[in-house]
Amino acid sequence: MHDELTTKIERFQEQLDEMKGYLNIVAKRAELEGLETEAAEPEFWNDQNKAKSNITATKSLKMVLDPFDAISDGLDDAEVMLELAEAGEDEALAEAMAEVLKVERNFQSLEMQSLLGEEFDGNGAYLTLHAGAGGTESCDWADMLYRMFTRYAERKEFKTQIMDYQAGEEAGIKSVSLLISGPYAYGLLKSERGVHRLVRISPFDSQSRRHTSFVAADVTPEIDDDIQIDIVESDLRIDTYRAQGAGGQHVNTTDSAVRIVHLPTGVVVQCQAERSQHKNKAAAMKMLKARLYEREQDLKRQAVDQLYGDKGEIAWGSQIRSYVMQPYTLVKDHRTDEQVGNIQGVLDGNIDPFIEAYLKKSR
Repeated sequence: MHDELTTKIERFQEQLDEMKGYLNIVAKRAELEGLETEAAEPEFWNDQNKAKSNITATKSLKMVLDPFDAISDGLDDAEVMLELAEAGEDEALAEAMAEVLKVERNFQSLEMQSLLGEEFDGNGAYLTLHAGAGGTESCDWADMLYRMFTRYAERKEFKTQIMDYQAGEEAGIKSVSLLISGPYAYGLLKSERGVHRLVRISPFDSQSRRHTSFVAADVTPEIDDDIQIDIVESDLRIDTYRAQGAGGQHVNTTDSAVRIVHLPTGVVVQCQAERSQHKNKAAAMKMLKARLYEREQDLKRQAVDQLYGDKGEIAWGSQIRSYVMQPYTLVKDHRTDEQVGNIQGVLDGNIDPFIEAYLKKSR
């Protein structure tokens, strides 16, 4: 057992040394030190936006540095325990094993962070759900997915804000747009872009027949205001309408909600989060910038079909993941072949296995 633990510790130390360079740990420590120095200044809270940006950046850095430091400390402690075991300490070997198990768990956390290295992975995310083929069934499915993603955000301690909400004619949601804010929200949720398919016995069918429903999820990163995107005013069609919330209740009694159509591309964004039409327009413009920026990047990579075209029609043959409730229970991702039998757990927000599998395959 002693030799086995020694070998594990040596292997973990080699992996940690490799990840130190890959994750730019030295640079991240310097950046964190600068942020903490800035946060300690007396006038730090005078600029709320700057302070918020500092706190978000600090959390993102600590999500990498904390597990890295925990691994390093754990390996040091395990080595000490092994030395004590050699000296005859009875409980030292068991304590060394416990430290190694902690190191393994922290490596899993650090590995996830190592998969999130693309340009906007650390940013917040705009998530939009559109009910597709299936009528009321699909609107109800959109409502279920909305709950799944909000529960996932709660698990990750992300903040969610409804930007736009369109209720279904009879039940559920026709479309909804969310801003999900938190460290690496986009990096994690980008795996959810595509069509989600549900198979179940319909609660809306008096004959209890099995139905298939589809909902498209679109995910774009929240981008900084300093990202330059040229938008010509004449290319926009801006409409206002009366805001509504969940269940059809009016959020406001004035036409404060804003819909912007970018005519050259057909990109549509909507916002009714604020009572002020001016604020809703500003938020919608920010969403539009984010979508146009991502579209531009897709075109540069000549992969627009992967992110937009492959999503295709919200119907048969285009799904990225299937959720089957009858005649058996199974959630399967068709891109990675990841499968989970506990469909209720998935719908309660436990989508981490699918996200991790997608990120590993993408890398």
